[in-house]
Amino acid sequence: MSAFARVPSLARAASTSAAPARAKVLVIGGGTAGLSAANQIYNAFKAKGQALAPGDVTIVDANKNHDYQPGWTLVGSGLADKQGFRKPLDALIPPYIGHIHENAAAFEPGTNEVVLTDGSKVGYDFLVVAPGLQINWDKIKGLPEALKDPLGNKVSSIYSYDTVDKVWDLVKDFKEGDGRAVFTQPFGPVKCAGAPQKVAYMADWYWKDAGRKIPESFITGMPTMFAQPQYAKALNALREKKGISGEFNTNLVEVRPADRTAVFEILEGENKGQKKEVQYGMLHAVPPMGPLDTFKKSPLADEVGWVDVDENSLQHKKFPNVFALGDGSSLPTSKTAAAIIGQAPVLTHNLVKLMTTGQVGQARYDGYTSCPLFTGRGELMLAEFKYGHAKDETFSAFTNQEVPNKFFYHLTKDVFPRAYFNNLVKGTWYGPRTVFPPHFE
Repeated sequence: MSAFARVPSLARAASTSAAPARAKVLVIGGGTAGLSAANQIYNAFKAKGQALAPGDVTIVDANKNHDYQPGWTLVGSGLADKQGFRKPLDALIPPYIGHIHENAAAFEPGTNEVVLTDGSKVGYDFLVVAPGLQINWDKIKGLPEALKDPLGNKVSSIYSYDTVDKVWDLVKDFKEGDGRAVFTQPFGPVKCAGAPQKVAYMADWYWKDAGRKIPESFITGMPTMFAQPQYAKALNALREKKGISGEFNTNLVEVRPADRTAVFEILEGENKGQKKEVQYGMLHAVPPMGPLDTFKKSPLADEVGWVDVDENSLQHKKFPNVFALGDGSSLPTSKTAAAIIGQAPVLTHNLVKLMTTGQVGQARYDGYTSCPLFTGRGELMLAEFKYGHAKDETFSAFTNQEVPNKFFYHLTKDVFPRAYFNNLVKGTWYGPRTVFPPHFE
């Protein structure tokens, strides 16, 4: 059948209780990756003079709201209100893109169908999987309960819209003599791997500016401060300069708010497997993260549970009409919005080429990602790199990006949030290229 043969289109707010429907391109997830990919695919056909019908590209997502999650670091640092980083998901989906208000419950790639949470099915010609990842709060014993307490138990996290306000409340009220401020990072992949230490640096700046001498520790399950070696070295030197003690290969496994004790497991060395208790006056906890449970048992998943795609073409390794991008994919790069900026144009080109010619395109994703690291009020280190941990910096001809500066700070604080809602989720932001899309032919 021709890629443009007519199939039943889905209305924008299609009811999943109706008979099974079908989309040309079904996008799982209305997060950064899903919105960007859906819009770029539609825009690519429109640019060819072959505009798709309403609903030919349809997003499956039950969430009512969409959050600019990088902004939560700003909220936890007292620089912004969280309400400015949340918008209704429906408001971000244009009328020509369908929206099914359910989540995916199972995948049947053999028949090109997705089972929804209400039990109905929706068919597709091509599938784009962009579900994000799962934050496993309950993997740290006592943490969910500790986070529910308004302020009394001194435990917080920027990794949730519901808890991010608490971070700044604890920081601004923390005084000398209140004990040690402990900041953690889990072993394994997390959204924006630099965010756990950003919170520590911003709190440190506030306390020093207020003249408070607070003992601080950064305790991480990872072996270094950062995955990329040169930035890791620079960040470790920065941490030491600030007087923040560091412990590595040490993973948070339990929180006991009653006696303000954080329990860690040592992951390497002669004490591997042993538990270590740390007293805290304030604890910023980052839970472990991983693939969604729905995907772990899916035929689309690799052995870990990530959607198993080629690291360059973003095409699924087993099912050629399936593509994936973003945090839920198996792509071996940091899970950031910047990575999605690099991935979405590659996926769009390769998928549209497959739809129109029967052959996947030749665009290749090189692993580009970026992590803007707030290191204090008015300063930020902009880490940019690609596969193999090779630097891929935008401003290296003008400045040493290992050295924090004010320009990067305001670029991240003031420009990126606007570009996100005005362009990125609309499919018209291309990172270092700004609004100018790459060309692969």
